[in-house]
Amino acid sequence: MKVLVTGAAGMLGRDLVEVLAGHPEHTATAATRAELDITDPTAAHTAVAGHQVVINAAAWTDVDGAERHETAATTANGDAVAHLAAACATHGARLLQISTDYVFPGDAGSPYPEDAPTAPINAYGRSKLAGERAVARLLPDSGYVVRTAWLYGAHGRNFVNNMLDLADRREFLDVVDDQRGQPTWSHALARHLVALAEAALAGRAAPGVYHGTCSGETTWYGLARAVFTRHGLDPGRIRPTTSDRFPRPAPRPAYSVLGHARWAAAGLPVLPDWHTTLADALPTLPPPVRAAPIMHFSSG
Repeated sequence: MKVLVTGAAGMLGRDLVEVLAGHPEHTATAATRAELDITDPTAAHTAVAGHQVVINAAAWTDVDGAERHETAATTANGDAVAHLAAACATHGARLLQISTDYVFPGDAGSPYPEDAPTAPINAYGRSKLAGERAVARLLPDSGYVVRTAWLYGAHGRNFVNNMLDLADRREFLDVVDDQRGQPTWSHALARHLVALAEAALAGRAAPGVYHGTCSGETTWYGLARAVFTRHGLDPGRIRPTTSDRFPRPAPRPAYSVLGHARWAAAGLPVLPDWHTTLADALPTLPPPVRAAPIMHFSSG
């Protein structure tokens, strides 16, 4: 298949390009943000031509920034997706749109199924939901929305690398224990996205919403302890705390666990348990980049 990967310089985008490179039967075009501005409908139309599948990994990902600049975030996450979807409709391409758990309010007590009602609690979630709706409206028969969450990987700043960085510099780390989700290795997600694209072209995967997160669930505190344990560090250095210790411009959902029923319907396995993928991922991650801690922890 001929695949266009947008946002190819990002964490997931780079993994997608690497996975596709391992499939010589496929041809991939990697388009970075500098090379393709998907907010430009003419550029999107031109880029999609000649491709059978578009995997859109380009997005506004600054959650707190979206709270301050919602119009700009919606342009990138909503309007731009509509341009890609329209181009795919014109050229007969399938679109795999990457979305987020943030389209849900985070007040559930069991995993959100793919058809659960959406109700974002922040601007970022609203901007991504606008993109989902564009795919559903413009590509009812060839559009795929894949919601993911808690991504970490080798090609960008993320929670796992920040934990390892701070492990060298702080005796104790306070990490929130009242947000639940599914840590997801971006490389594992990339492999599943390519498999979904193949199934879509073969007519085995119905269009619609899929949840691309690892199985199982934990909290940020639980993830931090697992990272320390896997690295031979004392997990007792991780101390539980609550989200109110870390006020942010954008509220975060307390519960981001997603269900995975639609993968089976497409004849595809769900992503493995997050413990398994974390064990596979850690040896592939580069040394952590020295950076200020992000929202989920503090030093002490």
